[in-house]
Amino acid sequence: MNTRILSFLFAGHMVNDLHQGAIPALLPFLILRHDMSYSAAAVIVFAFTGTATIMQPLFGYLSDRFGGTWTISAGVMLTSLGFALIGVAPDYGLLIAAVIVSGLGSALFHPDAAGMVNYASGEAKATAMSIFGVGGVLGFLIGPFAITAAVLAFGLKGVAITMLPASLVAVLIILQHDRLRQLRGAVGTTDQEGESCRNDNWLAFTALSLTIIGKSVIYYGLFTFIPLYWTDVLQQSQIAGAAALTVFSAGGVFGNLLGGRLADLFGHKKIVVGGCCLLIPLLPALLLVENVFVANVLIATVGALLLFTYGPTVVLGQEYLPNHIGFSSGMTLGVAFSIGGMVAPLLGNLADQEGLSTALKSIIFLPILVTAIASTLPTRRSSRKISLDGRTGQGAVKS
Repeated sequence: MNTRILSFLFAGHMVNDLHQGAIPALLPFLILRHDMSYSAAAVIVFAFTGTATIMQPLFGYLSDRFGGTWTISAGVMLTSLGFALIGVAPDYGLLIAAVIVSGLGSALFHPDAAGMVNYASGEAKATAMSIFGVGGVLGFLIGPFAITAAVLAFGLKGVAITMLPASLVAVLIILQHDRLRQLRGAVGTTDQEGESCRNDNWLAFTALSLTIIGKSVIYYGLFTFIPLYWTDVLQQSQIAGAAALTVFSAGGVFGNLLGGRLADLFGHKKIVVGGCCLLIPLLPALLLVENVFVANVLIATVGALLLFTYGPTVVLGQEYLPNHIGFSSGMTLGVAFSIGGMVAPLLGNLADQEGLSTALKSIIFLPILVTAIASTLPTRRSSRKISLDGRTGQGAVKS
């Protein structure tokens, strides 16, 4: 595992996703400045997530076709530049344009960065991908607090403060470009000479994408409505609702790291299927329990299990499409995982009509479905294995 490269990619992911996490926190300030409606404010969030989601597979495809590592540092800078322009946009149209620029930067960063994590991780691919994912989660958590403090101190122009960490990280990554190219070239040569240069398995990748989509619907459904569920259904305070959301996110960080490590030890498919299967009893239990302490324990556990498979699923996608690693990364990190956010408004409409508890209970069947789909995933055989003394050699290991 190339820890130097992975540390820079971790930092890049954290800085890049800091901007996406900060956009919702900017909405109150933007509403006051531009006299926007709530619908117009929602379009801002949709413009970023929609652009980043749709463009990731395209940028990933172009990366597979033309190669290059400059997109990682350029993506970080473009994300930050677009974000900085949000603070000085004179009207709503230019504001949306700035948001789209920032979303394009995010889409440019992710596929190549995730592909490079694959190249730099050695045999511990799921562990490295999980650590990379935690960088993004930390960015989401830091963003709202950092940007709110900057705006309160300097006004909306203060959002440009993110250019400082973005520039620093981009320069550090640029200084590693020669190593990145050498690493990518070395792995590419190995793939051409070894077994890992094989046909793409699109059927398996489709099944994997459906698995990610199903878990994404559960994740975004809970992430969106946990605070309201705590206040409206469990009759707790708003502070308790916010705390439950923090517990859910903290569980996700722990599950992400644990799942990646276990996947490298016991096999990627086993962890994906196991993580989905454990949700079958735990999700209904969460939505049926009335004791608040037990509910907090369950929400932490469910949060951990939802991100337990983050690293293994991204790595499996790259293994199923070895000739399209950038496209695979764009799909698994972007489109497949983001579809859940698009389903959340449908759950909101159901909650308006039938109640929040009923709306959330409508998704308790999804763990059964995703477990069944995940069970059909093929295992992969690698031409390399880890011996007891840590050296690699010829052999076959199931992932």
